[in-house]
Amino acid sequence: MAYRQPMRYVQAMQSDPRFLPPGLGASLSRAVAHDLEETGIAEVAMSVFGDPEVVPLWFGEGDLVTPDFVRDAAAEGLRAGETFYTWQRGLPELRAALSSYTERLYGITCGPERISVTTGGMQAILLSCHLLLDPGDNIVIVSPIWPNITSAARLVRGEPRYVALDHGKDGTWSLDVQKVFDAVDLRTRAIFVNSPGNPTGWTMTSDQQRALLDFARKRGLWIMADEVYARLIYTRPVAPSFLEHAGPDDPLLVLNSFSKPWAMTGWRIGWLTHPPSLGEQLAKLVQINTSGIPAFLQRGAIAAVEKGEDFIAQMVDRCREGRELVFQRLSANPRVRIARPEAAFYNFFSVDGVTDTMAFCKKLAKDYKVGLAPGEAFAAGGPGNIRLCFASGAERLSQGLDRIEAAIKAL
Repeated sequence: MAYRQPMRYVQAMQSDPRFLPPGLGASLSRAVAHDLEETGIAEVAMSVFGDPEVVPLWFGEGDLVTPDFVRDAAAEGLRAGETFYTWQRGLPELRAALSSYTERLYGITCGPERISVTTGGMQAILLSCHLLLDPGDNIVIVSPIWPNITSAARLVRGEPRYVALDHGKDGTWSLDVQKVFDAVDLRTRAIFVNSPGNPTGWTMTSDQQRALLDFARKRGLWIMADEVYARLIYTRPVAPSFLEHAGPDDPLLVLNSFSKPWAMTGWRIGWLTHPPSLGEQLAKLVQINTSGIPAFLQRGAIAAVEKGEDFIAQMVDRCREGRELVFQRLSANPRVRIARPEAAFYNFFSVDGVTDTMAFCKKLAKDYKVGLAPGEAFAAGGPGNIRLCFASGAERLSQGLDRIEAAIKAL
């Protein structure tokens, strides 16, 4: 005899607003079905996916391979048989190396108990959202901003709330901290700041960091500080950090990554600096998420931290040259509003007459064979602008700039 669903279940299924994938008889979660969107960067890239003629300046990586001394250390760990489960918060040696690195970089005390290694900066963001946000809570985000913090907040059923940087007529970006304070309400649990910023290259000052940290202490809020680009700055050895002003028990999570300064985007290794008391909770989250990072890869990360200062200096010099090449070429066009970014490796510029940057970037990719990222992908303050990653060598950048100039001329 065939089983018949009780009518109350049939009616409940028919009225359920969750997404029912075509051809399937069971729905997805609301967060995945309705709140997660393909990023504008991916939408442009997928429109010409697999075309070898496209000059790729859309993603946040250059054309340098991870340096030999990092790869050799990982290969040595692999040959030594480090292929088993490992510490959920990272190898003790790596956490100790990151502790020493942080202390010498900022002149502070930061013990290994404050360090948890993550599967890239992206997992650091997602773990932080899981740690801090309940459904219905909001997180105030300084924007324009890399889109993945928006997706992570929505995935845990939080509400992103944006405070846009001010954009000067000369193309520079700045923050009015009072706007951040004003955006906070009773449902706010955290404030997210990416400095140096992706996509703008804007960098928060030490005075602003002190003011924001003091505000967070008084209001009982967390600060999530994305400092992935801290070493890629062109005016000083390292960008200002919230860690320089915070005690070990302050409500501060600093997110970092090996991807950018050491050319390790594909390795997927990052770290969190946090109050020591959160170590147990973070270990639980890692356990049910990835159970940790392969030990042999962490050997490469140790080598990067301990031996990578010369490589970072070379990376900064290379990006400085790329920044200047892009600025000189594009600023010569009167239709382009552009400034030299203080840090990171992006130009976020606008072109007079281009309002739909998604359509413009798709046309660039299809017809002119150059990949850029549309401003619509970067939340409030982003629309109308275009992101170009200048972390590549002069030959690739020049080829891409030739095609961009031709597209602007044809407008």
